[in-house]
Amino acid sequence: MIDAGIVGLGWWGNVLVEAVQGKSERIRFVHGVARDPASKQEIARRHGLALSPTLAAMLADPAVQAVVLATPHSLHRTEIEAVAAAGKPVFCEKPLTLTAADAVAAVGAARKAGTLLAVGHNRRFLPALGEMKRLVAVGELGELLHVEGHFSNANSSANFGPWRSDPEESPAGGMTGTGVHVLDAFVSLLGPVRSVHAQLVSRKPAPAPLDTLSTLLHFENEVTGTLSAVRATPFYWRLHLFGTQRSAEMLQEDTLVVHEGGQASPRRQTFPPVDTLRLELEAFADAIEGRAPYPIGDADMIATVAAFEAVCRSVKSGRTESVAAVP
Repeated sequence: MIDAGIVGLGWWGNVLVEAVQGKSERIRFVHGVARDPASKQEIARRHGLALSPTLAAMLADPAVQAVVLATPHSLHRTEIEAVAAAGKPVFCEKPLTLTAADAVAAVGAARKAGTLLAVGHNRRFLPALGEMKRLVAVGELGELLHVEGHFSNANSSANFGPWRSDPEESPAGGMTGTGVHVLDAFVSLLGPVRSVHAQLVSRKPAPAPLDTLSTLLHFENEVTGTLSAVRATPFYWRLHLFGTQRSAEMLQEDTLVVHEGGQASPRRQTFPPVDTLRLELEAFADAIEGRAPYPIGDADMIATVAAFEAVCRSVKSGRTESVAAVP
């Protein structure tokens, strides 16, 4: 059992705690950090957490073996560096950072300290996405040509905290809240992105924004793609990968449809629901104890942030933007 601390006990931090507390035999939370500890007494009492006002105070607690970050995105690099310097493994909610340079620095800090850095892209743990990745690995789709991704979620427009409506903290409309999950899935399946061209059409600003994000992508392996995100519509996830032999389409989070020429009907597979938040935190614990590597490696973490940053630049410039090369 890994005893972890969590920095940030707002909406999402509490969701992460609820995912494992009293349910997991691999990880539990024992300490929390909140800017105003007095306002989090009920959460602390309910989950058995010690409370501190700063990360430094929590890092001084010998009971804390690892740290989870659920904090504003601009703080991630410095917090990761602080946790790594303390010699503790760190799990950081997505996006890992807002720039490729900061992602490289964060990864470098963990490597230098000889400790683990993991990122919270929980959709990686969906069985349907895992099966799509297996189909790619065995070549069942043939030569890969194009990918389409869409992730919309009205939750991403809710004003859970003022910083979430700040375009400096959550740039490019739905890109930060939802689109980055699609980018990570793309990187998992296809590798790094070479260039992007994005547009953000905003009809009403935050809070409760009405906007749409559309992005064209060109991958290093010559695959092309599109990515869309809408912040004011019900939850919808779709990922469709096209090859010369077949295409594989993931609908919502539990269904995979494989289309093949000459077949009367596509092959449809529905997977049982899983708790991806619990799975990602348990995978973090397993990686700490050497049971298995964390499934998102350093190169993928940096590649996703690099593509994310390029999308944000393209929204501002209105031009095609190159993606920073992954070192």
